[in-house]
Amino acid sequence: MDQLSAMQTFRRVVDLGSFSAAAQHAGVSHTVLSRQVKNLERQLGAQLLNRTTRRLHLTEAGALFYRHCVQILEQMQAMTLELSEHQQQPSGTLRLSVGTAFGELELGRWLPGFVERHERLQIELNCTDRFVDLLEEEVDVCLRVTDHLPDSSLVARHLAQSEVILVAAPAYLERHGVPTSPATLADHPLLGYDRLQQPQRLQLSGPGGLQQDIRMPRRLSANSPLALRAAAIGGLGIASFDRFIVHDALSDGRVVRLLAEWQLPSRHLYAVYPQSRYLAPKVRALLDYVQSYYATPRWPA
Repeated sequence: MDQLSAMQTFRRVVDLGSFSAAAQHAGVSHTVLSRQVKNLERQLGAQLLNRTTRRLHLTEAGALFYRHCVQILEQMQAMTLELSEHQQQPSGTLRLSVGTAFGELELGRWLPGFVERHERLQIELNCTDRFVDLLEEEVDVCLRVTDHLPDSSLVARHLAQSEVILVAAPAYLERHGVPTSPATLADHPLLGYDRLQQPQRLQLSGPGGLQQDIRMPRRLSANSPLALRAAAIGGLGIASFDRFIVHDALSDGRVVRLLAEWQLPSRHLYAVYPQSRYLAPKVRALLDYVQSYYATPRWPA
């Protein structure tokens, strides 16, 4: 039995949580992988996995072996990369996942320059607002603007702060008046992003440390930030957005900022990628380029 191949199989089964997922990922049958792990256990003289009908659990020996597997496999990968990296430019396919609004409004500002710099690199872009399992979907890097990153084994590199602001179209404000305080927001409809736990709730911080928790009636909800942006520009109500989503509309007057002395909790732009001791040249090139780009504030007030 090829022990290195068996170690790769074992790690993939543990990372993906089941033989079925690992088999689908590898393009082989469940039986082949199961037999490979059983042979590995026989060779090692230790049970590595407890199998139930619903899920797998690492035994104590399995957890120890998994740690060594990860270290050895990453060292093998590092050796391959180090042997060739000095003579290689980033090449191959870079699988990049981004949120829909970020993809449509931000990528055009810096992605062409990155592609021109690395002509041997092809970009496979996935724009989605759903949760992406980077390991299962074989994504190299995910760029996300969020206020919360779940605990995971992934690496998250902070790139920029994203201010969240309240806006409305001038036409809407002419018809319904301009809110002069957080309390008056309750008299206006909110355009809400329905992927939030509480899309009608606004938590505002004001002068002198004042805090206001406001609930607004909801006129429209949507699962697309770009649809809400269009609704706000169209004058349907008040909305809160990351500044980059409405930066151009603020500049040309299609929307105006409300209650500028009050702040909503900021969000942050992260690059998220699988943990590895040595990054592939294509991944490192993207991370360095994006971090350099966003080192300069891009969404000024």
